[in-house]
Amino acid sequence: MAIATLGTVVLDCPDPVALGRFYADVLGGEAEADGEGWVALKGVPGTALAFQAAPGFVPPQWPAPEASQQFHLDLTVEDLDTAEKGVLALGAKPLDADDRSRSWRVYADPAGHPFCLCAC
Repeated sequence: MAIATLGTVVLDCPDPVALGRFYADVLGGEAEADGEGWVALKGVPGTALAFQAAPGFVPPQWPAPEASQQFHLDLTVEDLDTAEKGVLALGAKPLDADDRSRSWRVYADPAGHPFCLCAC
């Protein structure tokens, strides 16, 4: 029997409003700020996503064999090329996106968190 259910995935970042807007543009929904350094992504199916201010935030390094990336998000898309154009236009940076034979590509969001676009 489970003890709990997953409620929200929360990303630390230097600017929760900006990162909330980035993910709202990528996933849909709206970024709602509480004015206290917390932004929740609303109106998106699946597990909730939120962003909190983290003074001194240091983004994960990828790839970095000597350091952990800690986690990453897998975002399912219908067309990798179209999705790539969209996330790059929103400020994502490619980390490992050159191999066009794979069904996934790795990017960093504007705060430096790695995420993958994965073909469905």
